[in-house]
Amino acid sequence: MRKFFIPNLIMALFLAGLLVSVIPASAFGASIKDDFTIAWKQFHALSKNQKKAQYRSEWEKVGKNFRNVFKRSTRGQYAPKSLYYLGRTYEELGNRSGIKKDFRTAVDYYGRMISNFPSHQWTDDSIFRRAEIRLRKLNEKDLAYSDYLTIVHRYAKSDMYSMARKRLDSMDRKGVTGKKTTHKKPSGTIIPAKSDSPKSDTKSTSKAKLLSVRYTSSESYTRVVLDLDEEVRYRYQILNPNQSVNRPHRLYIDLENTVLGNGVHKATHVADGILKDIRSGQRDPRTTRVVLDFNSMQDYKIFPLENPFRLVVDVQAPEEGKVVENKSPVHSSAPKESKPQKYTPPANSKKMAGDLLEQLGLTFKTIMLDAGHGGKDPGASANGLKEKDINLRFAKILAAKLKKAGFSVLYTRSTDVFIPLEERTAMANIKKADMFISIHCNAHRSAKINGIETYTLNLARNRNAVRVAARENAVSAKRISDLQVILTDLMLNSKMKESKDLANNIHSGSLQSIRKKWSVHDQGVREAPFYVLMGAKMPSVLIELGYLTNRTEAKRLKTDSYLSYIADGIVKGVLEYKKQIERYASL
Repeated sequence: MRKFFIPNLIMALFLAGLLVSVIPASAFGASIKDDFTIAWKQFHALSKNQKKAQYRSEWEKVGKNFRNVFKRSTRGQYAPKSLYYLGRTYEELGNRSGIKKDFRTAVDYYGRMISNFPSHQWTDDSIFRRAEIRLRKLNEKDLAYSDYLTIVHRYAKSDMYSMARKRLDSMDRKGVTGKKTTHKKPSGTIIPAKSDSPKSDTKSTSKAKLLSVRYTSSESYTRVVLDLDEEVRYRYQILNPNQSVNRPHRLYIDLENTVLGNGVHKATHVADGILKDIRSGQRDPRTTRVVLDFNSMQDYKIFPLENPFRLVVDVQAPEEGKVVENKSPVHSSAPKESKPQKYTPPANSKKMAGDLLEQLGLTFKTIMLDAGHGGKDPGASANGLKEKDINLRFAKILAAKLKKAGFSVLYTRSTDVFIPLEERTAMANIKKADMFISIHCNAHRSAKINGIETYTLNLARNRNAVRVAARENAVSAKRISDLQVILTDLMLNSKMKESKDLANNIHSGSLQSIRKKWSVHDQGVREAPFYVLMGAKMPSVLIELGYLTNRTEAKRLKTDSYLSYIADGIVKGVLEYKKQIERYASL
């Protein structure tokens, strides 16, 4: 019997080793760091292996390993690194396949990393790599320019700053805004585009007046609006907290050649949200200062709107579980390379998928409908119709259908009231809506022009987009062109790619639905700098239901039947977009 002991022992050890090789490392308590290190080593080994690197399956294996690391802890230390390397993986795959879909997948993963971990030390790398793909592989110069500008404005101390600065200096601005512009390093002083001839230059004794300070605040987002009676130059500065002098996060704005209006409260204490206090006062005879104290602050933007002129301040609270760490991908003490491990989904994988969607900001439960214009602002008027009335009627028809499809619906207005454009997006942000749809009707000098079109936030690419944006923003077409460069910075962190996907689905769904019964002209999916979409933290679109100035289309827009067909198409598009983002999360 003893002669069989050694072979049996060897066989037992062999079977045990085989069992270990097929069971996930996590089953034996392997750390997330170990799994990330294995995936990282596989990535770099594959990058150097010219033969293996030509096979899609090899890159997909690496991508799968990084996804498994991310799924184990979607807010953990290695989550942002895994998303970054998923972007790198599909970028490398795209370089070899030449397929645009691979590059777009890389852009998506970089985008997820950027939006979910804006303070991580690899975020600037993700932005730069996304910009390079957009510029060189996808020919999306305007989006690439926005990414480079993000680094210059928001990550000025990062190692990507100088390269982003060079890209901006070398890019032909004619491909972005329609005119060549000299780029300068951003400073604390902002001069609105039209301020080359402000009123203060023509009448030295005339001063602008700060009429009011409005705010909307929640635990994660605040929007403050400064209303003035004319355009002014302004300067702002952020002061970090200082416990020794009991100073919180503080932002002050100096309005030049401005006096304090009678209706402005000199001190306002805000009981809830991240906004703590607002103080306004006359710093000197020519300067009014507004000071905002915040309980917490992660990011902020200041931008001008006009007609009437006002300054908008957007502040975002820090994300929960924010991680700031060393940029070194793997420490020198990383374990030696071992075989890749297979990830086995747990029994509650469906729940995890839902949690993953929520962590990535891809949940889809609440939709805010914005019926354009209202109250003292009728919008377009023609053929006996007022745009504000059609918009509101359609919003209620669409809401009923969205609720039937399982969504929660909120309104910016449900009656005939006036709401400033900047307050509409703020409502969506405060309520944490998952989608924002702004509803409008179009108008044109030519009664022959007709059709439906859908817009997302971006730089205007053609004359008609400028015209529509100017009408909805209540400014001149020339003013829109002047504002394009200023607005670029505002749009940097908007969900532009997601909004474009949503717009495509809504637009195609609307056309298909309407064409079951009527012939309708397709005016396309377009981009323009709409005030009402600026600052939205969720995918947002603006739809133009038709032209009130066209007699045939106006007649249709009077009927609930026609509006119902458009609404059916929009619901179909929304549901299709929901399926898309769920597929993205499963990649």
